[in-house]
Amino acid sequence: MDRQNSTLSRKTIFKIVVLGESGVGKTSLLERYVTDRFSMLYKATIGADVMTKNIELENHRVVTLQLWDTAGQERFQSLGTCFYRGADCCILVYDVGIPQTFENLDVWRREFLLQAGIEPTQIEHFPFIVLGNKVDKEDRAVTRKMGETWCQQHGNLPYLECSAKDDKNVKTAFLMAAELIDSRRKETEVNQVDYGKIDLRKNAPTNGSGCC
Repeated sequence: MDRQNSTLSRKTIFKIVVLGESGVGKTSLLERYVTDRFSMLYKATIGADVMTKNIELENHRVVTLQLWDTAGQERFQSLGTCFYRGADCCILVYDVGIPQTFENLDVWRREFLLQAGIEPTQIEHFPFIVLGNKVDKEDRAVTRKMGETWCQQHGNLPYLECSAKDDKNVKTAFLMAAELIDSRRKETEVNQVDYGKIDLRKNAPTNGSGCC
């Protein structure tokens, strides 16, 4: 196997699902992050779109982010099981100018945990990030304090205020997601190694006796 094929076979993929009500700016955030472009034209996502981006983590390891942009319309929520399974992180987005999108964060979080099949013992440790989007708007209705309080009440989730239009905290949000995933994977690997250790001395024969 040549070096290029070897590198491809070792590619590390982080699956990140972005959820929230229709119109909160999920697609705009992803397009700003992946292509560094922003459009004022609104186009509803049908089902889900997937974008990818290679990034370098703080430990200089390169990973591929697989970014799932999901529809916010209620009629598409039944497709959640297909889109959410295997996710490494979930980013919840609301519009700081529309209170209803903030109030529905509980619904989106609950639906994700259910349809993604997250084990009850893992819910507390699953990486969520909450984004209050469109802070460039003048008619703000949801304060930073309200967002921070919600996150504290749901397990001290990371919280950022951002703007796809002004490119505020967009890169920070996705890098944070990647670092959370990487950290969680490392912890899981360590726990698996510890669990798999066998102390051979416990089963070793004593006083020269052994099995026939």
